[in-house]
Amino acid sequence: MTVLEKMKSGELYDCSFEAIDEDLDKKLYECKELLYDFNHSRPRDVKYREDILRKVFAETGETIYIEPPLNANWGCNTHVGENFYANFNLTLVDDADIFIGNNVMIAPNVVIATGAHPICPELRAKSYQYNLPVHIGNEVWIGAGALIMPGVTIGDGSVIGAGSVVTKDIPAGVVAVGNPCRVLREIDAHDYEYYDKDRKIGFSVERKKG
Repeated sequence: MTVLEKMKSGELYDCSFEAIDEDLDKKLYECKELLYDFNHSRPRDVKYREDILRKVFAETGETIYIEPPLNANWGCNTHVGENFYANFNLTLVDDADIFIGNNVMIAPNVVIATGAHPICPELRAKSYQYNLPVHIGNEVWIGAGALIMPGVTIGDGSVIGAGSVVTKDIPAGVVAVGNPCRVLREIDAHDYEYYDKDRKIGFSVERKKG
Protein backbone atom coordinates (compact mmCIF):
# COMPACT_ATOMS: atom_id res chain seq x y z
CA MET A 1 0.00 0.00 0.00
CA THR A 2 1.39 3.42 -0.98
CA VAL A 3 1.54 6.32 1.47
CA LEU A 4 -1.32 8.01 -0.40
CA GLU A 5 -3.46 4.88 -0.09
CA LYS A 6 -2.64 4.68 3.62
CA MET A 7 -3.60 8.33 4.02
CA LYS A 8 -7.10 7.63 2.72
CA SER A 9 -7.57 4.19 4.31
CA GLY A 10 -8.38 5.29 7.86
CA GLU A 11 -5.50 3.12 9.10
CA LEU A 12 -2.51 4.30 11.12
CA TYR A 13 0.51 5.35 9.07
CA ASP A 14 3.81 7.17 9.50
CA CYS A 15 3.17 10.82 8.55
CA SER A 16 6.76 12.04 8.99
CA PHE A 17 8.44 13.87 6.12
CA GLU A 18 10.88 10.98 5.84
CA ALA A 19 8.00 8.62 5.01
CA ILE A 20 6.56 10.76 2.21
CA ASP A 21 7.49 9.49 -1.24
CA GLU A 22 8.70 11.68 -4.11
CA ASP A 23 5.27 12.01 -5.72
CA LEU A 24 3.61 13.12 -2.48
CA ASP A 25 6.44 15.52 -1.73
CA LYS A 26 5.85 17.11 -5.14
CA LYS A 27 2.09 17.43 -4.50
CA LEU A 28 2.71 18.93 -1.07
CA TYR A 29 4.95 21.70 -2.32
CA GLU A 30 2.86 22.38 -5.42
CA CYS A 31 -0.02 23.16 -3.07
CA LYS A 32 2.14 25.34 -0.84
CA GLU A 33 3.51 27.32 -3.80
CA LEU A 34 0.05 27.89 -5.29
CA LEU A 35 -1.39 28.98 -1.95
CA TYR A 36 1.54 31.35 -1.45
CA ASP A 37 0.59 33.03 -4.73
CA PHE A 38 -3.09 33.02 -3.76
CA ASN A 39 -2.47 34.56 -0.34
CA HIS A 40 -0.13 37.25 -1.69
CA SER A 41 -2.37 38.38 -4.55
CA ARG A 42 -3.73 41.91 -4.86
CA PRO A 43 -7.28 42.51 -3.56
CA ARG A 44 -8.76 43.02 -7.05
CA ASP A 45 -7.12 39.90 -8.53
CA VAL A 46 -10.33 37.90 -8.20
CA LYS A 47 -10.03 35.96 -11.48
CA TYR A 48 -6.35 35.20 -10.77
CA ARG A 49 -7.24 33.71 -7.37
CA GLU A 50 -10.11 31.74 -8.88
CA ASP A 51 -7.76 30.21 -11.44
CA ILE A 52 -5.38 29.19 -8.65
CA LEU A 53 -8.20 27.53 -6.70
CA ARG A 54 -9.07 25.40 -9.72
CA LYS A 55 -5.46 24.20 -9.77
CA VAL A 56 -5.35 23.57 -6.02
CA PHE A 57 -8.61 21.66 -5.50
CA ALA A 58 -9.59 18.27 -6.88
CA GLU A 59 -12.77 19.79 -8.29
CA THR A 60 -14.84 22.99 -8.06
CA GLY A 61 -18.12 24.35 -9.36
CA GLU A 62 -18.40 27.21 -11.83
CA THR A 63 -18.65 29.79 -9.05
CA ILE A 64 -16.12 29.82 -6.22
CA TYR A 65 -14.87 32.63 -4.01
CA ILE A 66 -12.51 32.33 -1.05
CA GLU A 67 -11.16 35.33 0.82
CA PRO A 68 -7.41 35.10 1.53
CA PRO A 69 -5.66 33.78 3.48
CA LEU A 70 -6.43 30.14 2.74
CA ASN A 71 -4.48 27.25 4.24
CA ALA A 72 -4.53 23.63 3.05
CA ASN A 73 -2.32 20.60 3.53
CA TRP A 74 -2.76 19.13 0.05
CA GLY A 75 -5.60 20.92 -1.72
CA CYS A 76 -5.93 18.05 -4.17
CA ASN A 77 -8.02 16.12 -1.61
CA THR A 78 -10.67 18.84 -1.36
CA HIS A 79 -13.79 18.66 -3.55
CA VAL A 80 -15.94 21.80 -3.77
CA GLY A 81 -19.43 22.11 -5.26
CA GLU A 82 -21.20 24.95 -7.06
CA ASN A 83 -21.49 28.49 -5.65
CA PHE A 84 -19.01 28.10 -2.79
CA TYR A 85 -18.07 31.02 -0.55
CA ALA A 86 -15.56 31.08 2.31
CA ASN A 87 -14.46 34.10 4.28
CA PHE A 88 -10.86 34.67 5.40
CA ASN A 89 -8.61 32.21 7.19
CA LEU A 90 -10.19 28.91 6.13
CA THR A 91 -7.95 25.98 7.06
CA LEU A 92 -8.32 22.62 5.30
CA VAL A 93 -6.44 19.74 6.88
CA ASP A 94 -7.22 17.56 3.87
CA ASP A 95 -5.02 14.53 4.45
CA ALA A 96 -8.14 12.53 3.54
CA ASP A 97 -10.92 13.79 1.26
CA ILE A 98 -13.09 16.77 2.13
CA PHE A 99 -16.35 16.88 0.18
CA ILE A 100 -18.25 20.20 0.17
CA GLY A 101 -21.65 20.44 -1.55
CA ASN A 102 -23.40 23.21 -3.46
CA ASN A 103 -24.29 26.66 -2.08
CA VAL A 104 -22.14 26.28 1.03
CA MET A 105 -21.12 29.36 3.04
CA ILE A 106 -18.23 29.38 5.50
CA ALA A 107 -17.54 32.24 7.91
CA PRO A 108 -14.07 33.41 9.02
CA ASN A 109 -11.56 31.27 10.94
CA VAL A 110 -13.11 27.86 10.25
CA VAL A 111 -11.04 24.66 10.40
CA ILE A 112 -12.07 21.49 8.56
CA ALA A 113 -9.79 18.64 9.60
CA THR A 114 -9.51 15.06 8.40
CA GLY A 115 -6.23 14.25 10.15
CA ALA A 116 -5.99 12.82 13.68
CA HIS A 117 -3.42 11.20 15.94
CA PRO A 118 -3.78 8.30 18.38
CA ILE A 119 -4.15 9.05 22.09
CA CYS A 120 -1.27 6.68 22.86
CA PRO A 121 1.78 8.99 23.38
CA GLU A 122 4.30 6.38 22.20
CA LEU A 123 2.54 6.19 18.83
CA ARG A 124 2.41 9.97 18.50
CA ALA A 125 6.14 10.11 19.24
CA LYS A 126 6.64 7.88 16.19
CA SER A 127 4.59 10.25 13.97
CA TYR A 128 1.60 7.94 13.58
CA GLN A 129 -1.55 9.48 12.16
CA TYR A 130 -4.88 8.40 10.69
CA ASN A 131 -7.35 10.30 8.54
CA LEU A 132 -11.13 10.21 8.13
CA PRO A 133 -13.03 12.02 5.35
CA VAL A 134 -15.40 14.93 6.00
CA HIS A 135 -18.69 15.40 4.12
CA ILE A 136 -20.52 18.74 4.11
CA GLY A 137 -23.89 18.74 2.36
CA ASN A 138 -25.63 21.32 0.17
CA GLU A 139 -26.81 24.70 1.50
CA VAL A 140 -24.81 24.38 4.72
CA TRP A 141 -23.72 27.49 6.63
CA ILE A 142 -20.76 27.13 9.00
CA GLY A 143 -20.36 29.94 11.52
CA ALA A 144 -17.19 31.79 12.47
CA GLY A 145 -14.51 29.88 14.35
CA ALA A 146 -16.17 26.48 13.99
CA LEU A 147 -14.03 23.35 14.02
CA ILE A 148 -15.15 20.39 11.90
CA MET A 149 -13.42 17.23 13.11
CA PRO A 150 -12.35 14.08 11.20
CA GLY A 151 -15.03 11.70 9.96
CA VAL A 152 -17.93 14.14 10.40
CA THR A 153 -20.90 14.45 8.02
CA ILE A 154 -23.09 17.58 8.06
CA GLY A 155 -26.48 17.16 6.40
CA ASP A 156 -28.05 19.41 3.75
CA GLY A 157 -29.32 22.82 4.81
CA SER A 158 -27.97 22.76 8.35
CA VAL A 159 -26.41 25.67 10.23
CA ILE A 160 -23.39 25.21 12.49
CA GLY A 161 -23.17 27.94 15.13
CA ALA A 162 -20.11 30.11 15.61
CA GLY A 163 -17.41 28.55 17.76
CA SER A 164 -18.87 25.05 17.58
CA VAL A 165 -16.67 21.96 17.73
CA VAL A 166 -18.32 19.33 15.52
CA THR A 167 -17.18 15.90 16.65
CA LYS A 168 -20.18 13.83 15.48
CA ASP A 169 -22.52 13.76 12.47
CA ILE A 170 -25.14 16.51 12.21
CA PRO A 171 -28.41 15.66 10.42
CA ALA A 172 -29.99 17.71 7.63
CA GLY A 173 -32.19 20.72 8.29
CA VAL A 174 -31.10 21.68 11.80
CA VAL A 175 -29.35 24.41 13.75
CA ALA A 176 -26.50 22.89 15.77
CA VAL A 177 -24.25 24.70 18.25
CA GLY A 178 -21.77 24.19 21.07
CA ASN A 179 -18.71 22.26 22.19
CA PRO A 180 -19.28 19.48 21.50
CA CYS A 181 -21.75 20.53 18.80
CA ARG A 182 -25.33 19.35 19.40
CA VAL A 183 -28.62 19.88 17.59
CA LEU A 184 -30.40 22.91 19.03
CA ARG A 185 -33.54 22.72 16.90
CA GLU A 186 -34.92 21.93 13.49
CA ILE A 187 -35.16 24.56 10.77
CA ASP A 188 -38.92 25.19 10.55
CA ALA A 189 -41.62 27.39 9.00
CA HIS A 190 -40.68 30.29 11.30
CA ASP A 191 -37.30 30.51 9.58
CA TYR A 192 -39.03 31.01 6.24
CA GLU A 193 -40.95 34.01 7.59
CA TYR A 194 -38.40 35.62 9.92
CA TYR A 195 -34.65 36.05 9.43
CA ASP A 196 -33.72 37.26 12.94
CA LYS A 197 -36.08 36.83 15.89
CA ASP A 198 -39.05 39.13 15.03
CA ARG A 199 -37.55 40.64 11.84
CA LYS A 200 -39.74 39.63 8.91
CA ILE A 201 -38.19 38.53 5.63
CA GLY A 202 -40.82 40.55 3.75
CA PHE A 203 -41.09 38.33 0.68
CA SER A 204 -42.02 34.76 -0.07
CA VAL A 205 -39.34 32.05 0.11
CA GLU A 206 -40.18 28.68 -1.43
CA ARG A 207 -39.13 25.81 0.81
CA LYS A 208 -37.40 22.86 -0.81
CA LYS A 209 -39.05 19.48 -0.39
CA GLY A 210 -37.20 16.62 1.28
